Amino acid sequence: MVLKVYVSGMSGNKEVKKRQQRVLMILDSKNIQYDTIDITEPGKESEKEFMQNKSTSSGGTVSDPEPRHPLPPQIFNDEEYCGDYDAFDLANEIDTLEVFLKLAPADTTAVSSAQIELKQENGVAKEGEKTEDEEKIAPAEGEGEGTNAEKAEAEDGEQTSEDKEKTDKDGDEDDKKEESSEEKTATTTAAAAAAAAPAAAVPVPAPAETNNSSAQLLEREREAAAQ
Repeated sequence: MVLKVYVSGMSGNKEVKKRQQRVLMILDSKNIQYDTIDITEPGKESEKEFMQNKSTSSGGTVSDPEPRHPLPPQIFNDEEYCGDYDAFDLANEIDTLEVFLKLAPADTTAVSSAQIELKQENGVAKEGEKTEDEEKIAPAEGEGEGTNAEKAEAEDGEQTSEDKEKTDKDGDEDDKKEESSEEKTATTTAAAAAAAAPAAAVPVPAPAETNNSSAQLLEREREAAAQ
């Protein structure tokens, strides 16, 4: 199937010339292959007659709204009529140009189906990603709560352990203080008992000189009695 664009290379209507240029420019920009048929060229009388007989739209312009014969540009797909410039421009505006040009249905359907499938896949993929993200977020929140609870329990356990160690330490210090107090009390009691006990009598030996004097005195008394 060949796309054919019927034009007039010698038209004196400026609007017709602008319309022909625009149609060709749009087809080129979309990489759509076509054949240009200039009905004013010598030997193109049959093509001109075909265009005028098969075109159902007049292609009227502002300067010639009701022409006697259809004005170019007129678009055909092989011998099947597509439309005039106004129909072409509207199809281009609403993005249905391929349908308007009656391109191969298989190609158009394949492209449309591929686009639809791609969009659906993207939509499903996005929904799947969203669901996975939500599932990840939910466990993460649960884990966060569990972690916080575990952290709080650990802190309570550490605090309890510290309190217990502090209590044990205070108890040891109290025991040491009690032992020291008992030892001090025992020492004081022993000292007091030692001070209260009477001193033992210790015999004091008489000096040697005193014993000698007594003996001498006794000797003298005996001598006096004898006289």
